[in-house]
Amino acid sequence: MNVTLLTLYFLLTVICNFRSSVCQALVLEIGETVQILEKTEGPCYSLFNTSALSIQQGIFPASYVHLKKSTVSNRGLCETVVPLEDPIITETTSTLQEWGVLWKQLYVKHKVDLFHKLRHVMNELIDLRRQLIQGHLAQDQTREIKRHITVRLDWGNEHLGLDLVPRKEFEMVDPDHISVSELYKLHASSRHSGQPSTNQGDSMRQRHGDGCHVPVQHHLFINLKSFTYNTISEDADVFFSLYDTRDNKQISEKFMVRLNKNGGPKNPEKVDRLCALFTDLSSKDLKRDLYIVTHVIRNGRMLLNDSKKGLPHVQYRRPYGCAVLAMSDVFHTITDLKEEKDFVLKVYTCNNENEWFQIHENIIRKSSTKYSAPSTNYGLIISLQLLRGELDQIRRENQAVFSRALAITRKLGFPDVIMPGDTRNDLYLTLERGDFERGGKSVQKNIEVTVYVLYADGDTLKDCISLGSGEPNTSEHRSFVLYHNNSPRWSEMIKLPIPIDRFRGSHLRFEFRHCSTKDKGEKKLFGFAFTPLMREDGTTLSDESHELYVYKCDENATFSNQGLYLSMPCCKEDFNSCPNLPSTLPFQRNSKETFWVSTQLCSTKLTQNVDLLALLNWKAHPDRVLDILGQLRHINGEEIVKFLRDVLDTLFCLLDDNTDKYGPLVFQSLVFIINLLRDSRFYHFRPVMEAYIQNHFAGALAYKELIRCLKWYMDRSAEVVRQDHIQEAMRALEYLLKFIVQSRILYSRATCGMEEELFRASIQELFQSIRFVLSLDSRSSETLVFTQAALLNSFPDIFDELLQMFTVQEVAEYVRGTLGSMPSTVDIGQSMDVVKLQSIARTVESRLFFFPESRSILLPVVLHHIHLHLRQQRELLICSGILTSIFSIINTSAMESSVQEEVEMMVESLLDVLLQTLLSIMSKSQSLETARGQRCPQCTAEITGEYVSTLLSLLRQMTEVHFHHLLNNFHSKEELKEFLLKIFCVFRNLMKLTIFPRDWSVMRLLTSHVIVVTTQYLSPALHKNFSEADFDFKVWNSFFSLTVLYINQPSLQLEPLTQAKRKNVMDKYGDMRVMMAYELFSMWQKLGENKPHFIPGMMGPFLGVTLVPQSEVRNIMIPIFHDMMDWEQRQNGNFKLVEAELMDKLESMVSDGKGDAPTTSVFYSYTILLEKIEQETWRETGISFVTSVTRLMERLLDYRECMKGDEMENKKIGGSSNLMNFYKSEMNKEEMYIRYIHKLCDLHLQAEDYTEAAFTLLLYWELLHWEDRPLREFLHYPTQSEWQRKEGLSRKVLHYFNKGKCWEYGISLCRELAFQYETLYDYQSLSWIRKMEAAYYDNIIEQQRIEPEFFRMGFYGRKFPFFLRNKEFVCRGYDYERLEDFQQRMLGEFPQAIAMQHPNQPDDALLQSDAQYLQIYAVTPVSDITDVPQLERVPERIKSFYRINNVTRFHYDRPFHKGPKDRENEFRSLWIERTTLILSRPLPGISRWAEVERRELVEVSPLENAIYVVENKTQELRTLISQYQHRQHHGNINPLSMLLNGVIDAAVNGGIARYQEAFFDKEYINSQPEDTERIAQLNDLMQEQVHILGVGLAVHEKLVHPEMRPLHKKLIDQFHMMRAGLHQVSGSTCSPVCVWVNSPRGILTTHSHMSPESVRLIHRHSPMNLQGSVRQSSSSLSSHTSSEAGGNLVILTDGLMGEPPEDTAHMQVGLTYTCVNRCFIFQPSPSSSSLSSIRSTSSQIINSAPSSARGHFLMHFDAFHHQNSDPPPALPIRSLRKSPLHPIPGSPTSPQSALGGSNSTLSGSASSGVSSLSESNFGGQYPDPPVRNDAMEPVPSHLWTPDEYLDSPYLHIHYSGPEAESLDQVRPFHYRNPVSHLHPHSHPHSHPQTGGLDGHPHPHSHPQSHPQPAGLDGHPHPHSHGPSPYGILQYSVLIPGSH
Repeated sequence: MNVTLLTLYFLLTVICNFRSSVCQALVLEIGETVQILEKTEGPCYSLFNTSALSIQQGIFPASYVHLKKSTVSNRGLCETVVPLEDPIITETTSTLQEWGVLWKQLYVKHKVDLFHKLRHVMNELIDLRRQLIQGHLAQDQTREIKRHITVRLDWGNEHLGLDLVPRKEFEMVDPDHISVSELYKLHASSRHSGQPSTNQGDSMRQRHGDGCHVPVQHHLFINLKSFTYNTISEDADVFFSLYDTRDNKQISEKFMVRLNKNGGPKNPEKVDRLCALFTDLSSKDLKRDLYIVTHVIRNGRMLLNDSKKGLPHVQYRRPYGCAVLAMSDVFHTITDLKEEKDFVLKVYTCNNENEWFQIHENIIRKSSTKYSAPSTNYGLIISLQLLRGELDQIRRENQAVFSRALAITRKLGFPDVIMPGDTRNDLYLTLERGDFERGGKSVQKNIEVTVYVLYADGDTLKDCISLGSGEPNTSEHRSFVLYHNNSPRWSEMIKLPIPIDRFRGSHLRFEFRHCSTKDKGEKKLFGFAFTPLMREDGTTLSDESHELYVYKCDENATFSNQGLYLSMPCCKEDFNSCPNLPSTLPFQRNSKETFWVSTQLCSTKLTQNVDLLALLNWKAHPDRVLDILGQLRHINGEEIVKFLRDVLDTLFCLLDDNTDKYGPLVFQSLVFIINLLRDSRFYHFRPVMEAYIQNHFAGALAYKELIRCLKWYMDRSAEVVRQDHIQEAMRALEYLLKFIVQSRILYSRATCGMEEELFRASIQELFQSIRFVLSLDSRSSETLVFTQAALLNSFPDIFDELLQMFTVQEVAEYVRGTLGSMPSTVDIGQSMDVVKLQSIARTVESRLFFFPESRSILLPVVLHHIHLHLRQQRELLICSGILTSIFSIINTSAMESSVQEEVEMMVESLLDVLLQTLLSIMSKSQSLETARGQRCPQCTAEITGEYVSTLLSLLRQMTEVHFHHLLNNFHSKEELKEFLLKIFCVFRNLMKLTIFPRDWSVMRLLTSHVIVVTTQYLSPALHKNFSEADFDFKVWNSFFSLTVLYINQPSLQLEPLTQAKRKNVMDKYGDMRVMMAYELFSMWQKLGENKPHFIPGMMGPFLGVTLVPQSEVRNIMIPIFHDMMDWEQRQNGNFKLVEAELMDKLESMVSDGKGDAPTTSVFYSYTILLEKIEQETWRETGISFVTSVTRLMERLLDYRECMKGDEMENKKIGGSSNLMNFYKSEMNKEEMYIRYIHKLCDLHLQAEDYTEAAFTLLLYWELLHWEDRPLREFLHYPTQSEWQRKEGLSRKVLHYFNKGKCWEYGISLCRELAFQYETLYDYQSLSWIRKMEAAYYDNIIEQQRIEPEFFRMGFYGRKFPFFLRNKEFVCRGYDYERLEDFQQRMLGEFPQAIAMQHPNQPDDALLQSDAQYLQIYAVTPVSDITDVPQLERVPERIKSFYRINNVTRFHYDRPFHKGPKDRENEFRSLWIERTTLILSRPLPGISRWAEVERRELVEVSPLENAIYVVENKTQELRTLISQYQHRQHHGNINPLSMLLNGVIDAAVNGGIARYQEAFFDKEYINSQPEDTERIAQLNDLMQEQVHILGVGLAVHEKLVHPEMRPLHKKLIDQFHMMRAGLHQVSGSTCSPVCVWVNSPRGILTTHSHMSPESVRLIHRHSPMNLQGSVRQSSSSLSSHTSSEAGGNLVILTDGLMGEPPEDTAHMQVGLTYTCVNRCFIFQPSPSSSSLSSIRSTSSQIINSAPSSARGHFLMHFDAFHHQNSDPPPALPIRSLRKSPLHPIPGSPTSPQSALGGSNSTLSGSASSGVSSLSESNFGGQYPDPPVRNDAMEPVPSHLWTPDEYLDSPYLHIHYSGPEAESLDQVRPFHYRNPVSHLHPHSHPHSHPQTGGLDGHPHPHSHPQSHPQPAGLDGHPHPHSHGPSPYGILQYSVLIPGSH
């Protein structure tokens, strides 16, 4: 197949996304543009994509693109293709593409409302764009669509924060084609409205100086959809009208609808076409209290419900009902123009037909007694729509509406705007009322009125009666009938559209008939009335009510000869005007009967004014002409404009007839008519006037008289006091000149140019009179001011007329002379100032000023007046408007040679005064804004923007020649210096003040371009005149400041812009920052020996330039830095000043947001500086300096990046502390260090980290001394002594420590302050500080503190800030913050980070990757608190603080298998890698974070790990069970159930049975002899866990819900199996020392009952109660068993203690569980225990208490109580450090048992069930007790009396402080390394008794033999039973058995 390639140049748009697997295929997105390079004959193009900056080439199917016509410029590889389409289509396309990206971002940012609005607008734009592209629209429709598009484009750009697009005629403007002033105006107008003022009428009115506003016409569209009122069952007529309730009158015609008895239209063709348009409503009408009133008239029987009265074939029009709708409700419902809404109108019926004429008023007033409401809510359903604009425009825009046979329903009378072509001749007749006699009848009549319109010949005028719009006209009208009413009131209005040629001679006849309901329903004629339509004087019937005579007649009367009754009087006025009536008349008047009608004429052809008719017919009464002309002012304006042409013809006929006699009066009348057209109602008649002048005016001689009269008026202005008529003549000057010029043209045409010189002379004289009027001093005469103002307002309107008769130069000379005759500003008042300048402004805007030859004449005088005003700072806005117009004209005519001279003229006259004006405005603006926060009118942004744009326009027009002339014309260097300082200052203010809004990007870029070009022209003059010997620092400094501000402008920073926008800016202007940077560098080099003047002062500003994110600018600036360093090195031998200045400025600039976010380019620039320094002799100090700056820059940029955002407190705090430490350690900048201390403190306070805030302030505290050295004011500190500042800091730090609950740290500070106060004998302060110290001690004891968790964080990857990058930290978590919460918080602060799911150390590849990796896991604090004195006596609440504070070591565990994994039991090979992290500073500190300084690794064996796991789980059980014992969970036992089930029935890892298999195996024991002690320790821990599980089951039994009993039973069974399995293993693995203890029945072998005599008290620390090798308290098992129970586990209850038998053995053992109410029997069965995770990371349990509360209360149990309501067993919570489960490493105070491995005398008893557990937190050092294997010796009975216990009340628990309230927040402990606790210690033989925390001794203690140490308050504990080394829980239980 042969393929022919065609080379084409077309632009195509992608219409569908294209993807293909072909490698050569081009991937395209919809909306992109591509250009064809080649096309094959197949379906493929070879194309490249032009939408991206990088060129992509490829092929794809031709069907995926749409071909566009285009033009190509710069043909080649980078050619530009511009589509040949409407620019607004192109703009819409590109804008939609830009919006598409931002629209999706709105959804991501949760801006849902704007997201949906923008989607709606985008869809509208797509639809409007489609309509434009189709091109099937009329011109007006296209214009309207463009307006809608621009409004939506501007709305979207504004809400998305995009740039404002300046437009002209709906299209974007090119800034190169208009002046800067005009561009500013377009920006301002585009901001305020999406519809530019392009109306020709508006511009014409502005041009003519008319401030009148043409009223906007409103229209109401109404559509009757249905009438659902079906109770009539007869035909009906429905009338709609608009009614004004304030004036109680109808304001519109009626819209009539004829309906059949089914409610549908009577005419089938009108289905869905029952609609009307109420037109000509003004804005004033809409503000009235308007109602839509609907009357329903039925056609049928006389009485609706009486079939006997009225035959079916006789039809009567009878009133039925009425409905109203308030227009206020309509306006409230219809919010948008052209929006159509439905409304339902209820139809009310009238109770009394006599009230029918006002039923609508009664309904509106809600007089409910006069009408009846309908039985249903149905009625008339109508739809309404509001339209606005001229009717022709509405017709074009709503063709669908007008195609539905729309009935135009007009307003009664003329609208506010009378259109010249609007021809109307309507007479509105209202049948008001009548009074008639009864006529001998017993009942009143049913009267019907028939109306006829008859011509003079007696014929009835056809179709001249209209009941309402929407129905055809008729020849007669029958009124509706009111039943039995001789005084009917109809108030029924009809329209009589009578032809104008038939109006004269026509009359109306009204026939009255009685409609009888009897006698076959006949209608009997009994009278008539009539009235002519026009009187004999030619005027029509007046607009008023007329009382007509009623003449008698009957059915036989004939009206064939209307002359018979027309000769009779029709009314009283007619009777009085006809005194000679014949005695016999054909018809007799009934004097008792009258009939009233009212009429209203609305006609453009007929008049009711007698004076107007007299004027038009002046020839009939020539003697009355003067009177008639005098009465013209009193004629209604509507009448005059209706007959405008006839009136003007009449006036000029009178002028031609007798100029001398009628001239002044005709002139006055003409002035009156001209001024009448200035009224907004008649404004549209001005074209009629102009058409008359051009086409119909024929007064060829009129100009002479008009000039004479006009000059006479002007000349008299200096003499006359009242000048109203003169002022009116001045206002009519435009049309008077039109008449004069047209008259002269006609005369010249008729006479071939005769009297030309006379005409010119008369015009010259007229202008002399004008100058005379303007030159008069009006300050003493207010009337003269108005005359001059009227003349100045009208003066610019005559230029176009003069140009018809004179040359441009002649007219310009006339105008210049006139403008020059005006007095200067100082000689006239401010009001005349405004009028004068407005006249000059309109002169500049006139057509005359566009001619270059006239502009050269007029410009000097215009500039002179503007210069005077600017010098005095008066009327600045008007002056700026004039200058804007001038620059707009000059910019348009830029190619003409004369423009250069005009610019030169403007530069000489205006440049200096413009600069002065701008400086004055800007200074006022700044001072007033600073003083009051508001600006005066003269200093608003509007004025500033106007004059800035004016100055820029002038500078933009200036060429090199203009600048050369300007700079050479200064007489001295002082003048040049002053000029340069002014213009530089203005330029700087332009960049510092927000002159233009942020979104005026086009304006801001153009401003920058003008400034840089101007600076390039001015800099040579600066160098030439102010260098070397003539050096002037002030001018040079101003120049450098300007360049620095310029380069740093936000509008010039192109980096944040989109790629397309950046390319557009670069193509148009280039990078203007680089241009100015080169100019800066060039001028710096030209300074020469004067450079030191700017060192180090300009270091900061130049540094700001280097922080601009533009590499070329930085490279330009680097040599300047080198220069500065070199010059200072030469002068001072060092560059300390440069260094200090740079460091100070760098911090403030970066904090203000300057500098790159990616810092690579900054450091690259510093690298270039290093290369230059390498060549210097001072390179070492230079390199050190640059290195320091680089490091500071890194931290500053990190700090700034961290400070972004609102919720990233950790990043902010980290960045601040990093920078603070850098200033202290490396920079030694104490002031900056202190500043950042306070910044960091403020961040802590915002985050409510009060402890960290206190530590931060302590840094500043440490810098101060207790001296009286005075300190200056600094930050928020006043001037004060150093002692005072340190004292204030101390108090603040104490306050923060108190809020952070770190009272221990505050106490030392309290002591420091107390010492100072005591030294100064300030006992008042000393008392205060001591009280505070005491309060802190109280808080430590009483208030609860939450123990936080700690987390290790690793930040890996190069994307993290420098202070985090590839480092690891430990963080102190918030209260109750768990690992998951912390991870989520950190990922929220670093949203780009990837969470690492393993704890392994990262490799180098990950550390160097361009990403963020975050590694987080929990760590455990390792605290050394051995230095606390008498540690064993310190309460747990106090010790817990030291465990988690001032900690620098943390560890975490990682499990691994060492060697091959044991497949049978993996726990044998499961080792733990324990990593200890050592921090650089302790926590808490100045931050919640602390960096890890180094790490240590230790491996933990499987056996040690097993000990640790079991110990942790036991502690967790102990804590939760204790909480439930003390009712801290309020009935919810789910946590307890789950924990017990998880341990007893461990389904995951097999429980402790797996440990038994792993470590209690003989093979393992034999192979690992060194682990014997650890195995025994593990065995003890398992036994203890079983004991605690038993207590837990007892508690669970007490609290379990009946529905959960099956679960409880299952737990008991599983526990039995678990215990049996444990005892079996224990019996085979324990050492011989433990065999006796673990015998099957143990010591509990007797089955006998206890007796009181056998009860004895046994010492807790007797040999019977020896401790285990690593235990700190013992647990003993006791149970009561019987032979019947067999192996059952029996839990003792207090019921067993009632009457103990005599032979009961006496024994005391330590218990953790006391009186339970019931006995539980557990069947033993095989079981396995649960195994927790390798490393216990148990979460906080429900209602956990603070760590300070753990194990820190005393439980004192005196004796057993006999009541069944006693609580469940009390299980103590033991501390982490001193409990048997958590021994302290290497503690010499840990009591150890001599029984190797066994920690309880009864721990191995298989028959025993659950025993009691007892422990203490306190203990002393005791000698080793002797080892005993025999039976325990009982305690002598005299030491204990059982009756004493039985009678005493049972005391459950004694708490120290508010711990009862805090127990619900206990949290689990962290495990401590047990490796170092395997060596046994001796146990004491005797020891003192421990006191309770409440300070009172325990009752029944034995002080003689056991001396008891005091509690913390110095008192012994109450209720102690003997020496207890730990003091947590002490009580006794009686156990039967042998000795």
